[in-house]
Order: sequence, then C-alpha cells, then structure tokens
Amino acid sequence: MAKIRVTKVRSAIKRTQNQKRTLEALGLRKIGQSVEHEDTPNILGMVKNVKHLVSVETL
Repeated sequence: MAKIRVTKVRSAIKRTQNQKRTLEALGLRKIGQSVEHEDTPNILGMVKNVKHLVSVETL
C-alpha cells in the first residue's frame, strides 16, 4: 500500500470533540507536526473528517 504524510496546519481550538479526538488518533498534537500512515480506508476516513485542519501528500 502507498503511504501518506498528514501535517496539521490549523488549530483544533473551537472544534468539535470528535475532530479533536480524530487528530489525536492520527498522532497529531502540534501545528506543523507530520506523521506518516498507510493509505488505508480507515486512515482516509479520519483524514476526510478533519480535512480542513490538515494537509495531505502522497509519498
């Protein structure tokens, strides 16, 4: 499977609890932090849920 790099670019302040938990589940805490994940349907669904807070690039 392909890999994707997810980078947090916006703050989670004033966001729903579900979005905050999704960011933490992805491993993102600070703005500018990047993590790499496999390109699975579970991860893509999580990224879609917080697409306005993160940037995604394929590796």
